[in-house]
Amino acid sequence: MVRRIKAKLVLRLRDQGLSRNAIAMGYGMSKHSVIDVFDAADRLHVSYGDVAGKTDGEVYSMLFPGRGVAESVYERPDWEHVHRELGRVGVTLKLLHAEYMDAYRAKRVPFMGYDRFCKLYADYTLRLGVTSRVERKAGRTVEVDWAGATVPIHAPVTGETWKAYLFVGCLPFSRYSFVHATGDMRESSWLDCHVLMFDYFGAVPARIVCDNLKTGVASHPCEGEVVLNDHYRNLAEHYSTAVLPGRVRKPKDKPSGENLVLHAERAVVGAMRDRGFRSLDELNRAIRDWLDAYNTAPFQKREGSRLTVFEAEEKPAMIPLPVVPYETGEWVGGRKVANDCHVVYKRNRYSVPHRLAGRSVELRETARLLEIWHGGERVAVHPLFEPGQANRASTRDADLPEKTRWREWDERRVRSWAAQIGPNTVIVVARIFQSAGTPDQAIDPALAVLRLSRRYGRQRLENACDVARRVVNTPRYRHLKTILDTGQDHEVTEGENPKVTGIDVERTSGYVRGADYYAREAER
Repeated sequence: MVRRIKAKLVLRLRDQGLSRNAIAMGYGMSKHSVIDVFDAADRLHVSYGDVAGKTDGEVYSMLFPGRGVAESVYERPDWEHVHRELGRVGVTLKLLHAEYMDAYRAKRVPFMGYDRFCKLYADYTLRLGVTSRVERKAGRTVEVDWAGATVPIHAPVTGETWKAYLFVGCLPFSRYSFVHATGDMRESSWLDCHVLMFDYFGAVPARIVCDNLKTGVASHPCEGEVVLNDHYRNLAEHYSTAVLPGRVRKPKDKPSGENLVLHAERAVVGAMRDRGFRSLDELNRAIRDWLDAYNTAPFQKREGSRLTVFEAEEKPAMIPLPVVPYETGEWVGGRKVANDCHVVYKRNRYSVPHRLAGRSVELRETARLLEIWHGGERVAVHPLFEPGQANRASTRDADLPEKTRWREWDERRVRSWAAQIGPNTVIVVARIFQSAGTPDQAIDPALAVLRLSRRYGRQRLENACDVARRVVNTPRYRHLKTILDTGQDHEVTEGENPKVTGIDVERTSGYVRGADYYAREAER
């Protein structure tokens, strides 16, 4: 088959001095096909040097124009109609292809598949130099930017004049818009405008498309990963959205935002140029009045307005607002994490992940939150205690290691521990609870008795409780420790009432070692 001839390879071998027969025999090609390549090259005066930089397909098309190209058996749609229909709301290539299939299926005419339909439409847009329609999905994207023009603010007291900058945000699907004036274009103002915009929308889109300004994007190389500003990335994480910066010097990546910039400059900077605003609040009130009228104005080429389309179709598809809005804050310096996995700030304690115990962390305070950072990563967030509160602790269970998580002791836990040691210990602990006025008063004395098992062992404590319960009505820590220190727990004999020395049964405020103890020590 002629189409399979590697025409570029044949020309390269011919340039090296090989004959037709040598090329055909050495590379398994048809002699007639090789002759066709030689004849076409001679006819067009083409050598290998002329096609060295071209692909095999390009060389073949040059030597044999039109060969191997078959006419399509499928009926082609009216591409001009397809392109015009894509400009209407809710129309997609998938829908138009379905309508195309239905039309030609009724005529019993072969029709092309969806992949070829899309490919030929793309070829049509490239051939005519038109722009392919961009499909907009409800609640998917908001395009944000700073307007280039500024609004003068005249301070009435000092007489100074300073500039106000316009932040704009537009939802491409409904064209619902937001505009707000700020005194500068710093990072804090950029973030605050996003918070106000989401609050104005009452929901959050899935994507934020912005320009490559330094307050939002740290680096946008031609090749490689886009690096966002840390605080801008944290804002996006807080609202569960994603920041997708447009390409460098490609304003068409956010056409809706650029269009809103034009409208805002005409309406605010141009139409309000003689109003003489004296404060940002006054300017923002005027902007809000214009914005409400702008969003409620009816469309010229479709039904409804920006507001009605937003409320009916776009807002239900957006992400709900978080309970607590994102807040910009100030860095308040570093702190060292204590061994109990807490840092102290304003006489209160806030937990930090246990892996950072003994290390230094940075603190960032907002209006209602305290953020804890380490190594450029936010590791914990706590609500701030009210002013005047001190010696409080905000502890998250996830920050503490598994073995050190503290639980408050109660009567059930104390009795459960006693049952693990033995029945005599259960009796002693029960007497302690009976003698106390309330259960809470008996917890500490009972724990003091039970903790003796850590030093002397469970069996010795069980024996000591057996001895003490027979000679003391309500044994306490001091009684049991005396028995354990003097070794009298080793002399317990079942059924025998033990003789305990060193404990005054009548007065149990102290003990004195008797002669029997020293006699036993001498015999040893």
